[in-house]
Amino acid sequence: MKKQNQIVSYSGGKDSQAMVLMMLENNETIHSIVFFNTGWEFPQMLDNINKFEKYVGMKIVRLKPKHDFTLSLFDRQIIPRKKGNAVRYGNGWPSPMRRWCTREKIDGIDKYIKTTPNPLVCIGMAYDESLRLHSAESKRKKYQIRYPLVEYQVTEHEALEYCYQKGFDWDGLYTKFKRVSCFCCPMQGLRELRNLRKYYPELWNQMLEWDARKPERNRGFRGYKTVHDLEKRFEYEDRQTTLQL
Repeated sequence: MKKQNQIVSYSGGKDSQAMVLMMLENNETIHSIVFFNTGWEFPQMLDNINKFEKYVGMKIVRLKPKHDFTLSLFDRQIIPRKKGNAVRYGNGWPSPMRRWCTREKIDGIDKYIKTTPNPLVCIGMAYDESLRLHSAESKRKKYQIRYPLVEYQVTEHEALEYCYQKGFDWDGLYTKFKRVSCFCCPMQGLRELRNLRKYYPELWNQMLEWDARKPERNRGFRGYKTVHDLEKRFEYEDRQTTLQL
């Protein structure tokens, strides 16, 4: 049997980070750790990735999108494969049915994987994410995948606590967000969006600026609400809280 080269898909979050640490503790050989930088990461997440790279003593393969995500949000020509002319400019905010950002991320990682002979891709899906696991298995076509945390029976909570014990705290990101992905992700819940506005106002203001520029056809953010609609809602909630004090 040919030797399989284990490629870790690493987001910098608690699950993929715990996965790498546990694999190394189990003396598993890792060919490469691959991180796709969307350009929309929390600064604290990038700091964590730099710290993690030094901790494990392995150079992280850092990938970037073919097209800058902010350019893709507003100005990039979107040309359908079957037509020669651009039909629109900018993808607008992603949505559950139009996750262009996720597609570009997957395509970028896939392109790297194709350069590696006999790859075995390790995904940081936790033991208690069985529904996601079944969905992922149904789409698995391009290469062989394994889920070390599922094999180790490590839950999301256990993965986070394990990373805390190793000295990684993401400067408090996981005390404010259940999941930490792109700071401007439209698929976040209201709690996460409130906390983003409260604790990271500079990032929230960036979203307000982008929202004012979004393509006209892109009607909204989460639940077809604009970021400005959400700002009005949160301002109202702040006023109500002040009146109750």
